[in-house]
Amino acid sequence: MPFTRGEFTIPELPEVETVRRELEPWLVGRTILQAERVEAPPSPKYASLERAAGQRIGAVNRRGKFLLLPLSLGDELVVHLGMTGVVSPDPPEAHLRVKLTLDHGPDPTLYFCDVRRFGRFLVVPAGDYRSLPTLHGMGPEPLCDTFTAAGFAQALKRSGTPIKSYLLSQKPVAGVGNIYADEALWRAGVSPLTPANRVSVCKVGPLCDAVREVLAASIEAQGTTLNDYRTVSGGVGSYLKGLNVYGHADEPCPRCGRAICKVRLSSRSTYFCPRCQPART
Repeated sequence: MPFTRGEFTIPELPEVETVRRELEPWLVGRTILQAERVEAPPSPKYASLERAAGQRIGAVNRRGKFLLLPLSLGDELVVHLGMTGVVSPDPPEAHLRVKLTLDHGPDPTLYFCDVRRFGRFLVVPAGDYRSLPTLHGMGPEPLCDTFTAAGFAQALKRSGTPIKSYLLSQKPVAGVGNIYADEALWRAGVSPLTPANRVSVCKVGPLCDAVREVLAASIEAQGTTLNDYRTVSGGVGSYLKGLNVYGHADEPCPRCGRAICKVRLSSRSTYFCPRCQPART
């Protein structure tokens, strides 16, 4: 399947959740002795990072595509992997951006490499996300009970933008990016071009379910590796073989056999079946 760098937004929720699960037993309870920017110029993306030094990591949480690490002196380390960010205990050969030196225990150093520099490693007062508008205005977590068909329906009524674009905004539901939006919309039979507030009532529940199903299946497979994404231990996600439409332009739809279409929507490559997902405008 031919993918080119820049055609996708990875990591999404499944990849970040996979990283979170690997980081949790490694980091929780350990103290950051030193927090350094390496090959990373001063930037809001690394704001107050040095303040993490001397603080103990209380948990490794996730909100949408963000990792949130509460620290012992009332701060929070916010991590966003961007498109190419990789966290590892092994030093990278190039593109090292952040280095955290830890106290006792195995693997005393956390390295963050990021080829395209879209990632974030910053410290904020716990819960203060004013400098992170996407995180501040994020919708409910899709795998939690707070994400319901009724609440989703109300959220969709608030926007006349195409449903695919609205999903990517993170406002109706957290963590859904380019790949899994296409996959969920295909499962539910909803065109990505349909205005959010015109998604039919009978499709809202199936789309809500499809978002959950796609994300849960990808988490089980440790996410999707197209180019850069790696787990903390250096592994790759295996959900690539589970993708039904994303990356399959001109190939037959697995459900009806019609050729999959590819269009640009909100500057993103978007894949869908014109027969299974008829547009409603």
